[in-house]
Amino acid sequence: MELDKAHAVLLGPGEGERFPGERRDLVVKWEGSEFEVVEFDNCEPGFGPEPHVHDDHTDSFFVLEGEVEFTIGDETVRAGPGTFVAAPPGVRHTFKIPGPGRARFLNIHAPGVGFYASLRD
Repeated sequence: MELDKAHAVLLGPGEGERFPGERRDLVVKWEGSEFEVVEFDNCEPGFGPEPHVHDDHTDSFFVLEGEVEFTIGDETVRAGPGTFVAAPPGVRHTFKIPGPGRARFLNIHAPGVGFYASLRD
């Protein structure tokens, strides 16, 4: 099978569109209608959103470094590198960096809904 170079993406470590923040940096790796991938980098202890629900996409996470505490529905788990977590549409969820160290993880939305386009406004 030949690779469609018009749609191929190859990004090395740290590459992508970076949006620095106070408590974390976001690095957009891929945006498309099928899915979106964003790296949450250098997340400090205590960082995380309020519990929330998405009705239009599955919100998935893959921990790369450090620890992240995920709450999906009524279940809470402290996850280390290599852990994958997914919250389907309509399921209340959140995450928090428990510390003491920082964390880095991927956030994948499927389908892509333009979630990170607002970063450019």
